[in-house]
Amino acid sequence: MAIFRTSRAALLALPVLFLGACDNGGGTAAPATAVPSASATSTAAASTPAPSTDGTRCRTADLSASVGRLDPGAGQKNFPVVLTNDSDRVCTLRGYPGAAFVDAAGKQLGPDPKRSEATPTTVELAPGGSAWAGLSFANPEISEAETATPAALLVTPPDEREPLKVAWDKGEVPVGGNESSVFLTVFGPGSGA
Repeated sequence: MAIFRTSRAALLALPVLFLGACDNGGGTAAPATAVPSASATSTAAASTPAPSTDGTRCRTADLSASVGRLDPGAGQKNFPVVLTNDSDRVCTLRGYPGAAFVDAAGKQLGPDPKRSEATPTTVELAPGGSAWAGLSFANPEISEAETATPAALLVTPPDEREPLKVAWDKGEVPVGGNESSVFLTVFGPGSGA
């Protein structure tokens, strides 16, 4: 699986690139949307607005979420965040997922992930079909970022407010300090495997 293979220098340049990805065209950053969870203090990044697709958009109730296997590379940890259509209808995803690491009480750990610079495309999911977005961060053992071990990852489908909760068994994640940013890519077809 090839999610990201980036040099340390390129990884350090990412925060500059991602600042423009959150611009809503008016010169100000788009606000994050609060995501309901087990705790009122938990939030996740807003999912990307998409052109209206009427009744074809995948709703949270249509989907299940999972996190695929680790794909390490160049001092990074990379994981596919997978949404699968569990409904009996065709639905579409477009854009970025919302995501937040949370502790057992539902409190968010660390800041919202940053978005990669990419042009979203519409991914059509037949019943049983999947789409994935890449989740990447510098390996905390190398970056020396402050860490925490989440209980779960909340994943919010694009244009939805209700998250899906995925148990996190992948170890520590960066939550503060140098090189603590977590990055997300847009959804693409498949499972990322």
